[in-house]
Amino acid sequence: MIDRGIGAVRAHLAKLPPSDSLTIAERRAQYERAERVFPVPLDVKVEHVTAPAVPAEWLAARGARDDAAVLYLHGGGYVIGSPRSHRHLAAAIGASAKMRVLLPDYRLAPEHPFPAAVDDAVAAYRWLLDRKIAPTRIALAGDSAGGGLTVATLLALRDAGVPLPAVAVCISPWVDLTCAGVSYTTRAPVDPIVKRDAVGAMAAAYLGGHDAKTPLASPLFADLHGLPPLLIQVGDDEVLLEDSVQLAERARKAGVDATLDVWPKMVHVWHWFFPMLDEGQLAIDRIGEFVQTRIA
Repeated sequence: MIDRGIGAVRAHLAKLPPSDSLTIAERRAQYERAERVFPVPLDVKVEHVTAPAVPAEWLAARGARDDAAVLYLHGGGYVIGSPRSHRHLAAAIGASAKMRVLLPDYRLAPEHPFPAAVDDAVAAYRWLLDRKIAPTRIALAGDSAGGGLTVATLLALRDAGVPLPAVAVCISPWVDLTCAGVSYTTRAPVDPIVKRDAVGAMAAAYLGGHDAKTPLASPLFADLHGLPPLLIQVGDDEVLLEDSVQLAERARKAGVDATLDVWPKMVHVWHWFFPMLDEGQLAIDRIGEFVQTRIA
């Protein structure tokens, strides 16, 4: 019988070379091998588009609504990651929510530092509006840096007076680029993915000299009023646990309907491993339910 537990995921991760032994190009290539290891189902239609200035993919599982969409922002510390690394996860979330997914290939640091990623995400959202998809039928979601980018995009849209999406989902979000959360210490012995030195280097590459507390880079330090309902999912074995706990607390204080789900024994963005991890699919199912109940 195949082991589909978190132990199998940890064993897989233990076989990978340390991230600090690889160049950025090698790390990007390693991450993008996911499109071969975790291919999307044959019934998922993949359409390549430009939305509006960067490449993107439309992902549509069988039965997906044409009048609604998920805008999904991939993780990777703003330095690595792409639709190729996250297509399987984005497609699974779309299938669970019964909606099409727009997955932009937003620009990465250090070649394109802050605020390039925010600009690209905002442009992708406006592109959806231009396609006559009502904001009440859009969900914004992302994992890790993409989870932080999800909140930053909401803030940028709000401040620009653009109608906000109906709902947002943050998976293991990185919302504090000062990397100061207590879980960087308390969860360091059990987190096999996120290391303080590595994410500190990614933060420096993305910030490009900006203050780490700049709200659109570290939305934990932003005024969060007026945001749509948030679902925040995080693993209890994550270094970034405190980012999620603090985000939920500050959002609630700002009057936002924020739901925090802490999953025991789970690692950073365990959803990504759903083809080999039952809890990954369960968490994706939870996202689909949350989104469907809030989409017009």
